[in-house]
Amino acid sequence: MSFNKIIVVGNLGRDPEMRYTPQGTPVCTFSIASNERRKSSAGEQQDITTWFRVTVWGKQAETVSRYLSKGRSVYVEGRLHLEEWTDKEGKPRYTLEINASDVHFIDSNSGAGDREGIPVRAFDQTKNQNAAARSASAGRSTSGRSAAVSTVDEEDSIPF
Repeated sequence: MSFNKIIVVGNLGRDPEMRYTPQGTPVCTFSIASNERRKSSAGEQQDITTWFRVTVWGKQAETVSRYLSKGRSVYVEGRLHLEEWTDKEGKPRYTLEINASDVHFIDSNSGAGDREGIPVRAFDQTKNQNAAARSASAGRSTSGRSAAVSTVDEEDSIPF
């Protein structure tokens, strides 16, 4: 029996690149950096960064492409693959690549319009204004609490 599994937690070094195979299968590639702090032989702290190239396939590739961006923290689990190629000078080169089976978003993107790292879909402003007006005209409920208005459809804000 053999086993090939790698888990890496790091930050995206660039925005994901989305492509499709000739058969129409989505494929997304990106790179992540994993940082480690060690003491050198002189006793100084030094940061060591290891870069990983990651490939994601299928529906998960589309999700990654849509919601991740440079600098975001991510957990990647998959199989390690050796990619061989020849550089411009004709020298054989090798790259270790992760063929991801699982990608989990770790941090939340605190940009405007985002909620817990998941972009919130734009809503019809008049719909929200009408709901707020109905709530205001209804006044207080019999229990003395204000009527709550939900401006976000929870099911629609989940990307997967």
